[in-house]
Amino acid sequence: MRTFNTGKITFEYPNGWEVEKADILSNPDCIATLSKGQDNLINAVMFPTATNLDDYKIFMEDAISDDGGIILASDFVRIADLDSIKLHANMDTPEINFDIHTYVFIENGDIYIFELRTLDVSGESEREFRNIIESFKILK
Repeated sequence: MRTFNTGKITFEYPNGWEVEKADILSNPDCIATLSKGQDNLINAVMFPTATNLDDYKIFMEDAISDDGGIILASDFVRIADLDSIKLHANMDTPEINFDIHTYVFIENGDIYIFELRTLDVSGESEREFRNIIESFKILK
């Protein structure tokens, strides 16, 4: 296991994952991008927000549905000692069919969104993603 630490957040990630250079030019809110091979990509973003988990859950579900995604599960869960939204959706585009697994946290006026896009149907990448999220900490 390795540790990712920005000074504001930290989490552990498995050795098979690589930290990519965050594309902050096209996505200034990006705090981390991790990949595992060609089939798995995790993006983490953080930005100030006035919304709450209830309202954001509706917004996120609508955005995925509007993009043609099928929501397979969307629940409020407690993970990493924080309340969050856990969402699982499938996106089928002309180029590719992939699953999205998302965790959303809202703490102290900031929203933290972790999204895994994966082609892995074995569930291994999803388990590793969950372990990453379980180790997530907001630093004071």
